[in-house]
Amino acid sequence: MNRLASETSPYLLQHADNPVDWRPWGEDAFAEAKARGVPILVSIGYSACHWCHVMAHESFEDPEIARVMNEHLVCVKVDREERPDVDETCMNAIHVMGIPGGWPLNLFLTPEGKPFFGGTYFPPEGRYGRIAWPDLVRRVAELWEERRAEVTVQADELSGAVVELSDFVAAPALPEADIFARATDALSARFDARHGGFGGSPKFPPHEALSFLFRRARRTGLPREREIAVKTLEAMAKGGIYDQVGGGFHRYAVDDKWIVPHFEKMLPDNAQLARLYVEAFQVTGDAFFATIARETLDAVLRDFTESDGAFRSA
Repeated sequence: MNRLASETSPYLLQHADNPVDWRPWGEDAFAEAKARGVPILVSIGYSACHWCHVMAHESFEDPEIARVMNEHLVCVKVDREERPDVDETCMNAIHVMGIPGGWPLNLFLTPEGKPFFGGTYFPPEGRYGRIAWPDLVRRVAELWEERRAEVTVQADELSGAVVELSDFVAAPALPEADIFARATDALSARFDARHGGFGGSPKFPPHEALSFLFRRARRTGLPREREIAVKTLEAMAKGGIYDQVGGGFHRYAVDDKWIVPHFEKMLPDNAQLARLYVEAFQVTGDAFFATIARETLDAVLRDFTESDGAFRSA
């Protein structure tokens, strides 16, 4: 067992018997990195994350890969559901680097906590156009030893950009009057008129976009916004992203037709989608949408609710 054995997070406990010398997020990890003069790896995920489990089984449970990690890094595991603040900051760092976000999120930091490189899932051997995880760890260690001054400068610049991105300040005036029309035009341009939703695969339920379109339709009285939202909700409910047997929605579809689901269910998705299907029923009067809302809420009560009334996140 490693240093996660005394934690309470389900995700951290899933990694408690890894040969990686994982530490929880805290000052001890940074003090150890400074004492050893090595970078920190912050690896973030959550208990229901598919690719988090894949990388754990492929790499973090492998004794040789763990040896490489322990030799060159101080390794920190973070549950994004337990520490959303850490997750948000690290995700901002990934975005500043121009790397698509996701989980597992693996970020390399200086001992002072400044990011300098990162990514999401890495395989144990090079494939999918991605470097092998142990090779990446060795390259990061090599870069740290041989070009530390350059890494430090890059880390300072990235940290400044992350702080700037995180330091949100509200504008002193209201948005321009046409901002909602421009948002509608942008969504319309990305709308998949054949299959519903926006863009190609993978497709995630666009909760907030659909909510905005329903409100925009009520304000303008124009049909386009409502048609986009209703078409998307109908396509999702008739596809594989919806659990046709048990009710409720999976996290996303791996294709552009909503047919092939990614098999995990999250409470936030189902909570927001249930409300949207109620709204679709109110707008259209079509009992199909009321049925989907009812089945989704029944699934939440059955699968996501503890006996004391608390909700499970996934």
